[in-house]
Amino acid sequence: MRRDVVHAGGIASAALGRRNGVGGRPPSHAASCRLAGSGRPLLYFPNPVRYRGTVIHEERDVFDDLAAEHAHLEAVLAAIPPQRWDAASGAPGWTVGDVVLHLAQTNELVVASVTGDREQFARPEGVPLDELMDRMVAEERGAPPEEVFRRWRRSAAAALEALRGCPAGTRLHWAAVPLSPRTLAATRIAEHWAHALDVTGPLGVDYPDTARLWHIARLAQRTLPYAFAVAGEEGGPVRCVLTGPAGERWEFGDADAPSVITGPAGEFCRVGARRLRPEDTSLRAEGPHAAAALRVLRNYAA
Repeated sequence: MRRDVVHAGGIASAALGRRNGVGGRPPSHAASCRLAGSGRPLLYFPNPVRYRGTVIHEERDVFDDLAAEHAHLEAVLAAIPPQRWDAASGAPGWTVGDVVLHLAQTNELVVASVTGDREQFARPEGVPLDELMDRMVAEERGAPPEEVFRRWRRSAAAALEALRGCPAGTRLHWAAVPLSPRTLAATRIAEHWAHALDVTGPLGVDYPDTARLWHIARLAQRTLPYAFAVAGEEGGPVRCVLTGPAGERWEFGDADAPSVITGPAGEFCRVGARRLRPEDTSLRAEGPHAAAALRVLRNYAA
């Protein structure tokens, strides 16, 4: 669920963002917060494995990382003066307050999915998802910033609790296809990250890339068949060998895949969020399907 916005001008302009998510938007990041009550830095690398001097991280806990992404964004939003919530965000047509409202609304949809309230997902035939998200925001915009902020905080906590409480084997209704709770949590990280960029970029607030991009990159690589199908293109196996924010090596996909994408994970995730054009990155595409994969790459639902 998100809107397409592609920015030219390389990683610098992409870091100023636009929009993406269950309705989406782009780039920026916030300072050295810590997880509430844990004392643990937000940039946290569980179970690193060293191999020839390169750190290769084992699978991260997606629920912990969603909590960290929430905490990161909360620290940023808490520091924005109320009068700046009416400022234009990186998402065309949306203010900072609109972006936060959208995140609250989609958090509430997570809870609705977990509780089985499918009526919340009614979608008129032929209406694009982005348009539906626009309508939802338009219907509820105008509340005071403190009210929108409280709603987002409550909804973020409720969504995380609902996802953590799902029993094994649960499949949750979502935008395109049913998802596991862990996959839905990964999409929520992707959406909060992209929209955080929409908020922080135009305001000139720092929002550095973190190791939580691991989930977004993995999601984008694993959903390439869906991306090819949405684009109406024929695809094939693609392996991704990416460099994380701290220089760690991340590998996704079959080691024998004939097509390989290599380069910075931050650029890869921005391409998937449609915040950056592949040709404006340092990403390398080799093999019969790699260039096409970068063209269709998406870490959000259509």
